[in-house]
This record gives sequence, C-alpha cells and structure tokens, in this order.
Amino acid sequence: MQKQEVTIYDVAREAGVSMATVSRVVNGNTNVRKETRDKVSAVIERLHYQPNAVAQGLASKKTTTVGLIVPGLTNLHFAELSKGIDDIASMYKYNIILSSVENNLLSEEKVIQGLLNKQVDGVIYMSNSMSNKAREAFARTNTPVVLAGTIDESNEFGSVSIDFKTAENDVFNLFYKDGKRKLALAVGDEGAFINKGNRIVYYKEFLEKNNLGAANVYDHITSYEDGYELADKLLADNVDAIMVTRDLPAAGLVNALTDKGIKIPEQLEIVSATSTNIAKVVRPHLTTVQQPLYDIGAVAMRMLTKLMNKEELDEKHISLGYTLQYGQTTLNK
Repeated sequence: MQKQEVTIYDVAREAGVSMATVSRVVNGNTNVRKETRDKVSAVIERLHYQPNAVAQGLASKKTTTVGLIVPGLTNLHFAELSKGIDDIASMYKYNIILSSVENNLLSEEKVIQGLLNKQVDGVIYMSNSMSNKAREAFARTNTPVVLAGTIDESNEFGSVSIDFKTAENDVFNLFYKDGKRKLALAVGDEGAFINKGNRIVYYKEFLEKNNLGAANVYDHITSYEDGYELADKLLADNVDAIMVTRDLPAAGLVNALTDKGIKIPEQLEIVSATSTNIAKVVRPHLTTVQQPLYDIGAVAMRMLTKLMNKEELDEKHISLGYTLQYGQTTLNK
C-alpha cells in the first residue's frame, strides 16, 4: 500500500493551529510566537512534512526554483559554468532544475515547456542557439531569461560571456605571427548564431584584412571522433593552423595528427576556443582560450536574481576577461 503524502492540513491538525500559521512557520515568518513556532516545527519534524514548492508558489508567486538549460550533460565546458550558477543560487536560496536539450530543437521545446510548467522563477540558458518557438514560450510567460557563455541574436535577453571577436582575433594573430597562412576554423554548428553571426564572420574578416585567401570552415565538429576524422581534411586542404571551438574534437585532432606523424605545432598549430581539463590531458597540451567559466556562471545567476526581483540591470550584456593559455600546440609558448 502506497504511503500517503503528509500535507499542510495534517501538520495544522496535529499542532492544533491554522494552516496559515503552519505556512508562516515554514516560510520563516517572524510573526509567530516562539511557543507556537516550536510546536509546529516539532510536528513538521515528526511527520517528515516536505513543503510543496509549486503549491507554495501559487500563493507567493514564487517557487524559489531556477531552470538551467544545457546542450548536453557530459559537456565539461557547461559543467564548469554550472558550478558558478549553483553556488550563487544556493547563496540566494534558489534550487536548480537541470535540463539538457542535446542540441535537438524538438527536445528544446519540450524541456522549456516542462520547466515553465514547474513554474520556475527564471531560466539560465546555455545552448548556443535558441529557436523561435523557445523565444515565444518565454515571452508568453514573461519568465526572466539570462544567457550564460553565449550571446543572443535578437539582443532580447541579458547575457554574460567573453568578447568573442577580440579572443578570436588574438588566436588568428598568434597564427599569423608564427608564419601560418592557411588558417581554418572548426565549429560545432555553423548555423548557430554564435558561429554564423560571430566566429565565422570574424574569421573571414581576418582573412580578408590580411589577404589570406578563401575560408576553410569545418562544420559539425563536436566529438572526439569528429576531430580525429578532421585530420585528413586539414592535410588535404594544406591547412597549417586551426581554431577549434571545443576541446574534445581538438583532442581528437591532436591524436590523429600525432598518429600520422605530423609535427605539432611545427607543421600544424591548434588552438581550442574553450578550456577544460581535456586540454591538459591530451599530449601535446592544447593551447586554449581560457574563459572564466565559473565567473560567467556566477555573474549570470546574479543577473537573473535581479531580474526575478524586478530590479534594473546596470548592464544587460556583460563581457568578462579571458587569457590565452599557452600549451604545446602553438609555437608561441
């Protein structure tokens, strides 16, 4: 026989008080006599009563929960971002509901609707691309949304990231100073705004400015296997330096080139646009764009707390600093 859930009514009956009094005790309202508060607290402990966040939210208009949307649960880049988010959320006594969309637009719509059905007070969105249906869903509920580690095509939502243009220019300038002239860019999804409207644009601008010829953009490079298979394409295209937007395929590329006897970085330089522990595990170590992932997550969560409290933002788009972390895949160390 299934055990019946203890309700606020059960607590009120056992303590001999009104449900409103129990609610005040649960929510930390000081307008309750100590004797009454102690009695209610004792009953709550004895009955193992767990307040229902959604039910509380119906009265308070808040559930003290925040939805966190990530592209994939195994992506170390977003895992580090999530640490900063979780720490600030705990500080402000918010609970996190973590959801993964796995870069699937149908899954994204389902995940977002599921979060909104749970009446989350706000959402931190970390996927590289947001569908129109997702925007419409957020707009219908007026749920505050902040982007962490990416940027918004419509300029509609607050965001926290690094200056992608300056970072990319630093990488390609590094290649250029090392005498590399056949430069390439490998991205996860060419259609995502962070790529089509930013990285690819900046890359082509650099090529044009320095008269370096046609662009070499490699799409759908997301996994270790993708990076490994990319090696043959780079060699066929005579590429001598490449920026890869993720560590995992960059590691696959390093291993494939090493297996083929290609000297890194003398014959081919590699820089990853992210920096996770993978960069340190692969040999030779990857040179990376060191993003302050924890800080990006923490600042994004602080921004969201302001929006949830109807506060004005000092800045809608915050850009944090970064560094080039020199490993062994570039000549400049």
